[in-house]
Amino acid sequence: MTTNAQKSKSAITLKGSAEILCDYLDYGINSILFQRGLYPPENFKADENYGLNIWMSTDNKIKEFLSTTLGQLKGWLVERTVNKVALVITNVKTLEVMERWDFNIEYEGDIKAGPDQTSDKPLKQIKNEIRDVLKQIASSISYLPLLDCLCSFDIHIYTINDVEMPTGWAKSEPANVKNAQNVKMRSFSTSIHKMETMVTYKNVD
Repeated sequence: MTTNAQKSKSAITLKGSAEILCDYLDYGINSILFQRGLYPPENFKADENYGLNIWMSTDNKIKEFLSTTLGQLKGWLVERTVNKVALVITNVKTLEVMERWDFNIEYEGDIKAGPDQTSDKPLKQIKNEIRDVLKQIASSISYLPLLDCLCSFDIHIYTINDVEMPTGWAKSEPANVKNAQNVKMRSFSTSIHKMETMVTYKNVD
């Protein structure tokens, strides 16, 4: 009896899994914005999570944009209608796509269970997997080419089926990088959602 109660208490729900993915994206995207120098370093502050110090933006517009976007994404992850999220970095002057970070999503486990789907994977193990990916993001500055132009960013969400677009959202054109190279990073899984991170960048050689 006690064992079953403990098991159900520690189980990750479908909604909880979606929250884990969105938390990772929040920290991951902020880390990329910092590492790639899109905004001055004084616009970030260190936040400890996953056993790491992660640099998070203090800009209210960026915080609000990410909160709104990830809030919408969370609902779509529960409905299983998204298969990719992309962070697109663009040259402000030429509008050329300089870099694209793809976060590919797969759905795992007993999908037929619907909204009642749960995972018994330990949260500590999931957080360790996420920490390993965030470490790779932080070290990517060692091989990615310098973004020596003024850049902006946007987030594209790729849905499996047509979904109702929230007010203020628009369909986007494909964001392809010319003369591209890509590096695939580690993946992590909640046993409900699996996320794989990959960066595609412009080869300047």
